[in-house]
Amino acid sequence: MIEEGGRRSKAAVEKRQLFMEMRAQNFDVIRLSTYRTACKLRFVQKRCNLHLVDVWNMIEAFRDNGLNALEHGAEINVSRLETILSSIYYQLNKRLPTTHQINVEQSIGLLLNFMVATYDSDSPGKLTVFSMKTMLATMCGGKIVDKLRYIFSQISDSSGLMVFAKFDQLLREVLKLPTAVFEGPSFGYTEHSLRMCFPQQKKILLNTFLDVLMADPPPQCLVWLPLMHRLANVENVFHPVECSYCRSESMMGFRYRCQQCHGYQLCQSCFWRGHANGPHSNQHQMKEHSSWKSPAKKLSHAISKSLGCVPIGEPPHPVFPEQAERPMEPPHTVILESPSRLDEEHRLIARYAARLAAEAGNSAQCPPADLSFNFDANKQQRQLIAELENKNREILQEIQRLRLEHEQASQPTPEKAQQNPTLLTELRLLRHRKDELERRMSALQESRRELMVQLEGLMRLLKM
Repeated sequence: MIEEGGRRSKAAVEKRQLFMEMRAQNFDVIRLSTYRTACKLRFVQKRCNLHLVDVWNMIEAFRDNGLNALEHGAEINVSRLETILSSIYYQLNKRLPTTHQINVEQSIGLLLNFMVATYDSDSPGKLTVFSMKTMLATMCGGKIVDKLRYIFSQISDSSGLMVFAKFDQLLREVLKLPTAVFEGPSFGYTEHSLRMCFPQQKKILLNTFLDVLMADPPPQCLVWLPLMHRLANVENVFHPVECSYCRSESMMGFRYRCQQCHGYQLCQSCFWRGHANGPHSNQHQMKEHSSWKSPAKKLSHAISKSLGCVPIGEPPHPVFPEQAERPMEPPHTVILESPSRLDEEHRLIARYAARLAAEAGNSAQCPPADLSFNFDANKQQRQLIAELENKNREILQEIQRLRLEHEQASQPTPEKAQQNPTLLTELRLLRHRKDELERRMSALQESRRELMVQLEGLMRLLKM
């Protein structure tokens, strides 16, 4: 009983600590509720270190903890939730360099109490599987398109159509996040939230779902969601431009240019707080910039555009197959401590390549009228397949080499280094080399993801 009381007291302290730190950031002076909500949730995300957990690693954690076998309405008690969060953060520390390790216990405590405060109002001490998946998939790191694809896999039926009742439940869960940071009056759930997103459509497939939620602007109740991801992308963007209000010589983050006052620009801090001076007014239309182009780049872009050399703008997301997909698994997620998973992925790539080669060979037997055309197309496909196979082998060899060097870099111990100054210097160099190897490993993983996407595209092309 005493131990339980101490645990509750500690939880209450950690809960107050997170909200006190958030209040100290003075986000409430931001006049626009969309930016205010996005800033608060971004603060919670970073304070709990969820921005370091990629969405694919989060999906893998769901699978490893057996959540995919449970119904969405199944309840999870706080003890089980704490175990799941522990596995997520301990796996995160294994992927991070030794110089960037996080405080696992503190992260677990902050996130656990935030989730309990947000979601356990209906049944105290318990959360549903769907609530937990929704919150973690929304607040973790990664691309918004990958998160929305995973969420759609959780609310669609076997034919690939969105179930409106499940989407309504999704909105109820997601909109508890703004309510948790005291923005419920602006973005809380209402009976009109569902019709606000899909007012007329009857059959919603994946691409339609992505088009609506990633539109500009998105549905009003979810307008803070893409903004939170844009905030993460521009946090370190530098603008060598002076703010017209605070006279800061440079800006970080977003930059806002007035469409009526010539040369009038504001940093994000001044714009969010509604500052204005001179002839400028808060009623003027402002354009948001997430990057800075030098005058030379602007001139070259204008010339290229006038000559028709500028490519057509890309869609906000790739076009995905419309057929029903299984609940998404992280096929491209590679964990450094599991070499067997690397081998499994390479075997999968090899099977894809072999199947493509076989289908390319079979399709070569065609009527004489189309023989020349199909021969050239199949020749190009076989060449591309050969290139992909060679690239796959090179990546596998490079990963194996990096893994060996990673193991060698981990062998020296601090005890031996303290006895030998030369060994201490070598240890520092090895740790630096280890960080470089891990960055190189991340780049290789991204290259392998692109390779898998290309192979899947070829498979679809050959089936047409």
